[in-house]
Amino acid sequence: MFTKKLGMMLGVLMVSASMVLTGCGGSQGASSGASSSAELSGKVSASGSTALLPLLKPAQEAFQDAHDKVTVNVAGGGSFTGMNQVAEGSVDIGNSDVNLPDEYKDKGLVDHKVVVEPFVFIVDKANKVDNLTRQQVVDILTGKITNWSQVGGADQKITLIHRAKSSGSRATISDVVLKGAAFTDDAVIQDSNGAVRAAIASTPGSIGYVDAPYADDSVKVLKFDGVEFSADNIISGKYPIYGYGHMYTKGEPTGAVKAFIDFVMSDEFQNSQVEKLGFIPVSKMKK
Repeated sequence: MFTKKLGMMLGVLMVSASMVLTGCGGSQGASSGASSSAELSGKVSASGSTALLPLLKPAQEAFQDAHDKVTVNVAGGGSFTGMNQVAEGSVDIGNSDVNLPDEYKDKGLVDHKVVVEPFVFIVDKANKVDNLTRQQVVDILTGKITNWSQVGGADQKITLIHRAKSSGSRATISDVVLKGAAFTDDAVIQDSNGAVRAAIASTPGSIGYVDAPYADDSVKVLKFDGVEFSADNIISGKYPIYGYGHMYTKGEPTGAVKAFIDFVMSDEFQNSQVEKLGFIPVSKMKK
């Protein structure tokens, strides 16, 4: 009798063990699916907009942490440089602050609109001017106004510091603010948003524009037409100086390139990181 009971108990234990092992096997299967996602490998190269770097550098780090067999390289150079390089096939992604120009529309480029990019006008911290009207900004950028005393400031020469013609930031300001008027040639040209900020911080009487995430405590941000920059003011339509950040690919992306773009556009990254990094999710803009 004892032997029979013992046999029954061993049978139950064997069935239980079998169920536990099956459960473990199921977990391993699910984990192997996650592992196969983590097994994504390859290299992703991107160049172009420096305005997008404060967004894409953290995205690059987070993506590589999740996929340790993928290497992502993100460089600047300007929006039009990025579009040229992706069209030529020398990079996988061309980052840009501008909509695809007509001359690129037969190059097979696919647009991935990833974020809203706000821009601000900045001056050195000693400047007493807090606000410029749209017309005053236009007159400064075109060289009609050349002294701060003409806009309520000190008797001091205005030094315009901004970007080269290959810059999407410059293209955005040209489109949104100048609306067809030409920039003055009397300006200091820098090759990135960060370089513009650094030059303005150390140049009394200077003014320029940068992507809002670059505007730190080393410079002073001006109101535009009496409206200060904020995400809410852009979303509500009160603050007009912004553009969209694009990641262009030559044809539909695949593999690690697609995975990286999907990560940047994912709800998880858009909702948890984009605003912290100084940008605005595209989904928040009013249609």
